[in-house]
Amino acid sequence: MSQPVLYSELPWPEAERRVREGAPLFLPLGATEQHGRHMALGTDLVLPTAIAVRAARRVGGLVLPGIAYGNRSQPKTGGGPAFPGTINITANTFSLIVRDIICDLHRQKARRIVTVNGHYENVWPTIEGIELALDAIGRDKARDLTILRVDHWDMIRKETLERVFPDGYPGIELEHASVLETSMMLALRPELVDLTQAVHDGPASFLPYDRYPEPPAEVPASGVLSLTEGSAAEKGEWLLKDCEDGIVNIVNREFPSG
Repeated sequence: MSQPVLYSELPWPEAERRVREGAPLFLPLGATEQHGRHMALGTDLVLPTAIAVRAARRVGGLVLPGIAYGNRSQPKTGGGPAFPGTINITANTFSLIVRDIICDLHRQKARRIVTVNGHYENVWPTIEGIELALDAIGRDKARDLTILRVDHWDMIRKETLERVFPDGYPGIELEHASVLETSMMLALRPELVDLTQAVHDGPASFLPYDRYPEPPAEVPASGVLSLTEGSAAEKGEWLLKDCEDGIVNIVNREFPSG
């Protein structure tokens, strides 16, 4: 019988035992952000959580409760703050949350931590949070601590992208609420996707500068930066398998005795 993987569902003695025995702890990093008219606001947390669960089952890990709020959505990568439904927190706040979680895990003897990010704008605030945690713990005291930072889209193999996008991959920035995320959600949570509501008013073509406070007019009205055409659950499974395998390979390499 396989061990449970959701940290929040364990009683404390079991969580303490698993951490003491070296279980890698996965921290999903997400957002509450518009994903077009066809997909749920929680997509950026659903995906990294599901990927972390799949990987944790294979490496004896535990998946922590994820962070459901992300760093400010930007027009060129998430549509920006103009869309109803998106709830933003500042980069500083996000970094401090990451810092505090890592510090408290370290206090409880956790030494193997993997952040799995699903929101593009979280990248640099996550890095800052990790650095702040190392500062707070003390670099000398943290010598036995290893933190792995993963953006799930970086795990997707070039060969898979070529299968999904035979006419060319538009890049992760424009893939917000588009084929990658929609396909993975169709594979994982099809009840949270309604392709009949998809509006094909993209792809976006942005000017090479930003303008504040008014968002650029180039953001498609649907909130989808590329297109949803071609999305399929089968493609989603290809993508999820790459993400799962990539993280498992990283964890096995970095934590060989785990």
